[in-house]
Amino acid sequence: MMLTSNEALRLPDVITGPDLDFEAGVIEGLSRPRKSLPCRFFYDARGSELFEEITKVPEYYPTRTEIAILEAHAAEMTETVLERAVLVEFGSGSSRKTEILLKTLHDLAAYVPVDVSQSALNKAKRRLLERFPALIVRPIVGDFSRPVAFPEDLIKARKLGFFPGSTIGNFSPAATGRLLGTMRAMLSPEGRLIVGVDLKKDARALVRAYNDEGGVTAAFNLNLVARINRELEGSFDLNGFRHEAIYDPREGRIEMHIVSVKDQAASVRGRWFRFEPGETIHTENSYKYSIGQFQELARTAGWVPGRVWLDDGNLFSVHELISGLR
Repeated sequence: MMLTSNEALRLPDVITGPDLDFEAGVIEGLSRPRKSLPCRFFYDARGSELFEEITKVPEYYPTRTEIAILEAHAAEMTETVLERAVLVEFGSGSSRKTEILLKTLHDLAAYVPVDVSQSALNKAKRRLLERFPALIVRPIVGDFSRPVAFPEDLIKARKLGFFPGSTIGNFSPAATGRLLGTMRAMLSPEGRLIVGVDLKKDARALVRAYNDEGGVTAAFNLNLVARINRELEGSFDLNGFRHEAIYDPREGRIEMHIVSVKDQAASVRGRWFRFEPGETIHTENSYKYSIGQFQELARTAGWVPGRVWLDDGNLFSVHELISGLR
């Protein structure tokens, strides 16, 4: 039975998944000889807001470019989706791009966004139900890089996965292969995946995209230490660190770091960590691929590469992957 918008809004906002252990992750990462923190910890409520601002700065091309690709080709991307299928979005955030696909999908059994941010899921659900009153939204709080449990009534449904943005680039090539394998297992049987992949290009354009003049990306990166202060009784001097983004041509990736500007120490739940001037906390990688490189990674995970959609400037790509037989 299809629910009305009012009935749907009375459903629990989220299906609770395992909590990420922020404290353990921070202490472990800062205890390493080369300090690092998982990029998934960026996305508390403030971090999610800042990322939305990043997508609007002039230097950051991926979001507007991918949106243009989706708007031009959404009907093609969804033309083989069967009735009563489930749309599953990994790392859904605000679900803004999802609306482009939803306009072409008229008989879904459910939309299942998976994200670590409960606040982002709640906001997206409310907004989507206002625009698509007949849509059944079944959010799951969880880390999409690990298997998540679908509601039992949706397990056997045909699924279309959606993984927009350049988030796939946050994983190393080896980890990307494993992630694609995990997604394939979650979308089985006979699943498909639509995934956004940032392409290799001039290094100067890449560095500008992660060092916007307005400092929004810097604020996003540095919010991570502010979050430690807020949630983990941290004592970080917020003026004692700066943002840095560089391109590593050998690895083919942008790296983001939080850099100590002085000799200092900071505590987390009473544990102290020393920082030398110029020492960094490595917070994110963003790998860039050629089309052939990404398709080969997909094959290693059991996917059959399908169609590829590009913008006129060949800045960004959207790939169709089809579950293969093993």
